[in-house]
Amino acid sequence: MKNPNLLFEFQTVFDTTRTPRFFFAPGRINLIGEHTDYNGGNVFPASISFGTYALVQTREDHLIRFFSLNFPDKGIIECDLTELSFNEEHDWANYPKGMIKYFSENSLKISSGMDILFYGNIPNGAGLSSSASIEMVTGVLLEGLFDISIDRLEMIKLGQRVENEYIGVNSGIMDQFAIGRGRKHHAILLNCQTLEYEYAPIQLDDHVIMIINTNKQRTLMGSKYNERRAQCEEALKDLQTELPLQNLGDLTIEQFEKHKYLIQEETNLKRAKHVVYENKRTLEALELLRQGNLDQFGLLMNESHLSLQCDYEVTGIELDTLVKAAWDQPGVLGARMTGAGFGGCAIVIVEKSKLDSFKDNVNKIYSNEIGYEASFYTATIDDGAREITGGVF
Repeated sequence: MKNPNLLFEFQTVFDTTRTPRFFFAPGRINLIGEHTDYNGGNVFPASISFGTYALVQTREDHLIRFFSLNFPDKGIIECDLTELSFNEEHDWANYPKGMIKYFSENSLKISSGMDILFYGNIPNGAGLSSSASIEMVTGVLLEGLFDISIDRLEMIKLGQRVENEYIGVNSGIMDQFAIGRGRKHHAILLNCQTLEYEYAPIQLDDHVIMIINTNKQRTLMGSKYNERRAQCEEALKDLQTELPLQNLGDLTIEQFEKHKYLIQEETNLKRAKHVVYENKRTLEALELLRQGNLDQFGLLMNESHLSLQCDYEVTGIELDTLVKAAWDQPGVLGARMTGAGFGGCAIVIVEKSKLDSFKDNVNKIYSNEIGYEASFYTATIDDGAREITGGVF
C-alpha cells in the first residue's frame, strides 16, 4: 500500500501551514521462539519496514489533539495535558495517551499540548504489534519534541506498562523491545527474564521474508492464550517438586527429558515440551545466522511450526494450510506461524526469483481450502523507533 501524502494530510486536518516533525516506529515479526516469553525463555524478533508514522507539532496551550488516518471516522480526539486517564470513548488514542501520562508521571516534562497525526501501514489484525508500534512512536516523539533524556530500555518498559496497566492487556515485553531496539538487517535474541539481548545478522541475499496474513478473525485467542499459560504453570509446579526452577525457560532439553515423568497431565507435558525445545531453537538460530546458514535456519522454522501445531496446538487450519502450502513450493527455505496463533500471520523465507509463482500457488491452495484469500507482504528488516529527517513523503 502506498503511503498517503502525510504532510498534506497533517496540514489539512489541523488547518495549519506549519511543517511538523516526522517520527516512525516499526511493527515486528518473531522469527522463532513462540510462547516462550511468558515462560521465562528467549524470543527472536525483528523490527520490519511496516509500522506507524506520527507527525507532530507543539501548541501554545495544554490541548492534545490526536487524529488517525486509519480511523478517520473517529475524527480528532482531544484531551488536556492535565487529564490523561483512560477513556473508553477515546478508542485507539488511549495508546498514545498512556505513553504521555507515564512520561509525565516519571518526571519527564511535557511542557505543552500537541497536534499529532498517526498513520500505520501494518496490516489490520495481523498480529505484527500495531499497538506497541503506536506506543513506541509516541515515546520517540515525546523524547525528540521536548528534548527529553530517557534511556531506551526505560521507554520500552513504559510502553509495556501502557499495555499492562493502562489498557489492561497482560502481555510481555517482546513487542516494545523489538520495536525500540530494532536494527536494520538484524534480529534480536532476547532473554525475556533478564532482558539480556544479542543481535543476529540476517543475510537474506537472494531471499526475502514474506509475511502472509490468514485474514482470519482471532476470536478465541484471549481464552486459549490464558489456558496455555495455566497449563505451563501446572507443568512447572509438577517439575518444581524435584527441581529448583523459576520458569520452564530454565530447563535444558536433557533436564526436561530426565524429569518429564513428574508432569502429571499429558496435555501439560506437551505444552512444556514445546517451550523447552523452542527455547533451544532460539539459541541454535543465533549461531546459524551468525554463520550465515540460512538453509538450516529455515529448517528450524519448520520444526518450530510443527511443535506449535502438535505440542502447543495454537495454529489452526488456516495457518497450517498456509504453512504446508509454502513448504511445498520451490525456493522456500522455511515457513512457520508467527505471533500468538489461532489466525494472524505466517512468515516464509523464499527466493526472490520465485516470488510471483509462490504467491499465486499458495493463494490458490489457501483460497480453495479455506474459502477466502490470504494477503501477502514482503518485509525488510529495518531499524527501530526513530525520527525521520531529511525528506518527507
